[in-house]
Amino acid sequence: MSKLEVTPEHIYQERRRFIGHSSLWIAAAGLGGWLPQQVFGKPNPAYAVDDPSRPLTSEKLATSYNNFYEFSLEKDGPKDLVDKWTVKSPWTVEVTGLVEQKKTYKLEELMEMAGPTEERVYRFRCVEAWSMVVPWTGFELSKLIAKLKPKSTAKYVAFTSHANPNDFPNIKKMPYYPWPYTEGLTMAEAQHPLAMIATGLYGKPLPKQNGAPLRLVVPWKYGFKSIKSIVKIEFTDQEPKTLWNQLAPKEYGFYANVNPEVDHPRWSQATERVLDGKIFPTRIKTLKFNGYEKEVSSLYAGIDLKKFY
Repeated sequence: MSKLEVTPEHIYQERRRFIGHSSLWIAAAGLGGWLPQQVFGKPNPAYAVDDPSRPLTSEKLATSYNNFYEFSLEKDGPKDLVDKWTVKSPWTVEVTGLVEQKKTYKLEELMEMAGPTEERVYRFRCVEAWSMVVPWTGFELSKLIAKLKPKSTAKYVAFTSHANPNDFPNIKKMPYYPWPYTEGLTMAEAQHPLAMIATGLYGKPLPKQNGAPLRLVVPWKYGFKSIKSIVKIEFTDQEPKTLWNQLAPKEYGFYANVNPEVDHPRWSQATERVLDGKIFPTRIKTLKFNGYEKEVSSLYAGIDLKKFY
């Protein structure tokens, strides 16, 4: 990633305005136990905009065009439904399985264990062939994993989303889905420096429609791997069952690496539609591993990416 580009000035201005009114934003987000210094991190220049032709997606677009099926099947649906959900405070995450520090943690505890947060600009590629570029705030997953001390027998990390049907209207409407939403990574993937737990977006606490109060971000994989509103982390020696892989295993593999050479059964993955707000959106070629090939290709040395898609 280039170190020449910095986070645009408007992001800093938004952050300053937010800090000045932090209590209002925190109350609105339903995250009353958070401190501003836990939410905001300094921009990491190693993870800044690295392609001038791919500027940041507008905050309005990134927070109003969302896949969050627990709320709605429509992209613009979640933003209009999230106000009915009050994010519980304190938010807790159960850590279990093949790990020494087995416990139900408050989110603040996990953040303190992982260390200071930082802002990283990542490309985001949906399996549906649309993409954006956004500034996440959060911490490296590997730093948290190191503090949790998984056992040597752990081969995978499994994640589970919040799934109270009283909070998410579509869970009741779609009982044939294997709720709760689940996802997983190999230990090597989870410990890669690019894998991140996000707690903020555009210098603000993570919006509910984007996965508040914490979500996984794995930029070299399709977006459905980046599970939202996490309530459980489990270390296991078995490949985790994931929601989309259970629903349609021939369409959604466990690895889900961005790969223009492996098409989805129903559409090509060779190109992607940039989320830019234009009537006729810009279409660009998809990069292998979403442009992070240099950083992550060694994770899959000797693996047939067409078989393990």
